Amino acid sequence: MLLSLFLLITLSCCVFVLADNTEADSSDITEHPHDDKPRPYKCTVCDKRFKTKDGLNYHKTTHAAKHSHSCTQCGKSYPSQVCLKAHMRSHMNIHSSKYKCTECGKCFGSKRELTLHGRIHSGEKPFECTVCDKQFTTRGNLGRHNRIHSGQKPYKCHVCHKTFSESGHLNTHMRVHTGDKPYKCSLCDKSFSESGSLQRHKRHVHSNRRPYDCRWCGKLFKSSVELKRHVYTHTGAKPYSCRHCSECFRQLGHLKAHLLKSHDEGTWFTCHICQKKFTRNGDLKKHIRRHEGVKPYVCDECLKCFCTATELKHHAVKHSNAKLFCCGLCAKDFKHKRHVPKHFKRCAVKLGFSDVQSIYEC
Repeated sequence: MLLSLFLLITLSCCVFVLADNTEADSSDITEHPHDDKPRPYKCTVCDKRFKTKDGLNYHKTTHAAKHSHSCTQCGKSYPSQVCLKAHMRSHMNIHSSKYKCTECGKCFGSKRELTLHGRIHSGEKPFECTVCDKQFTTRGNLGRHNRIHSGQKPYKCHVCHKTFSESGHLNTHMRVHTGDKPYKCSLCDKSFSESGSLQRHKRHVHSNRRPYDCRWCGKLFKSSVELKRHVYTHTGAKPYSCRHCSECFRQLGHLKAHLLKSHDEGTWFTCHICQKKFTRNGDLKKHIRRHEGVKPYVCDECLKCFCTATELKHHAVKHSNAKLFCCGLCAKDFKHKRHVPKHFKRCAVKLGFSDVQSIYEC
């Protein structure tokens, strides 16, 4: 019995590693549309079903166990050392293995993992949706995509009864109720409930790299998403439209605020001290800091403290000679944004551009 349980744990951990290396959610053993085998064992926490009692028992540890074994590479946590070691193999790009990718040198624990990885290089997508013709690299991804068309949401939260189309989304949602934050930043003591949130935190807080520049005003950004959102201010594009009226918005956040204020759709975030309401939870948290006098953002140069990262960022410019703005045509750098537009227009005339849209079409 102990041996079979150990093998099950090892196998499950290996499956988790596969999920880290492919876009498939392979760790979800309930998601096999082509598998009609009975699954009589049901988890009372998240309603997942399993073919064996051992499978259910191991799954329960994912709810009960504290994920105390953290990966030093990405911060992801696991309930056991065995699972952590299996996951660590996903970071070993080049090592001794008979299942080695001839394109990039990355190695895998099985032929199946190597085959799935190979589709990244070949572009092969053998599974096609019969409704919209979209193609996928794995059968599991196609199955999840099909739920967009069917509207099926088989995974239900037992606490608030919210439903989800994927088990991974339910697992992430459950952390709202449990407070579990398994992704720990290696540079500070902050933790996150999602790996994506950890990566964004590292990029925005611990890195000064800004590889994306606006060709219109020269402002630099840390991500392509931020740049894309910023470009709308120049092009005038408003891609987010209200389904209740004709209003359109440049940002999704602005649309959500509109839905809440004008159509009573959504949830207000209310200050428990002064009853002021906010459309975003992040704005409420900043507001409460001002009530409590908490100023967690400290200037390295003069030790002045601030309530928000934005306030610290604006203050830090006084101490720095960094030139965060540049002309997207000649690459000349500027310390202040206000100096860029006039210079940029001169460059545009010299190069024969008549408007901003013609520049982005280059």
